[in-house]
Amino acid sequence: MPLAVLLLGPPALLFALITWQILTDGPLVRTDEHISHALLHPDRLSELLSDLGGVQIAVPVLAVAIGYVAWRGRSTGTHRWWLPPVAATVLMALVPALIVPLKEWTARHGTSVVPPGIGYYPSGHTATAAVAYGSATLLLLPWLRSPLVRRALVVTCGALVLGVSFGLVRRGYHWPLDVVGSWCLCAVLLGALWLVLTARARSRRLTPSPSAPSAPSAPSASAPS
Repeated sequence: MPLAVLLLGPPALLFALITWQILTDGPLVRTDEHISHALLHPDRLSELLSDLGGVQIAVPVLAVAIGYVAWRGRSTGTHRWWLPPVAATVLMALVPALIVPLKEWTARHGTSVVPPGIGYYPSGHTATAAVAYGSATLLLLPWLRSPLVRRALVVTCGALVLGVSFGLVRRGYHWPLDVVGSWCLCAVLLGALWLVLTARARSRRLTPSPSAPSAPSAPSASAPS
């Protein structure tokens, strides 16, 4: 429980603070708009980067990771092999279930380069990228033995999420706080997934392996032939 509070508490509190500022049009919102104007520069690169957070790209990447981990776990007879794939699938399904109501509730308007409308906070593309790429990374890490490959996977995941986030702000699809709010929300979701996976790994280590059957005893020398 203390680990869960330390891991999930700070991003949850920061998300609540940012959401409160959005709802009340607080000073963070004005700062956010100034930063957005300074970073805004729509171009082809920023659009391509933002597309990496789309459902059409990010979710298939996660689906491949889920399929691979499920296959490896089942083929090796891993204890409760189905838990990580199911947990990652549920987590991905939670993204629209959480983001859509939050967009409707906060009703934040968009930047000057998008059509008039509301529903920009929090960023759905950022959440999709963070949960899809982050979950894929958490699923694959236990199956990678090389430290170099593990580090490369984590760096790639971070680069993808940051690239999507930068592209969304640079292109003007979202305000910076829309993106940061999604980071905080996804930190809670991915932190919960990590806790589930580590608890499963711990239970695997504590589960005693079935004892090998004893070899039949040799017949006694006095036994009749």
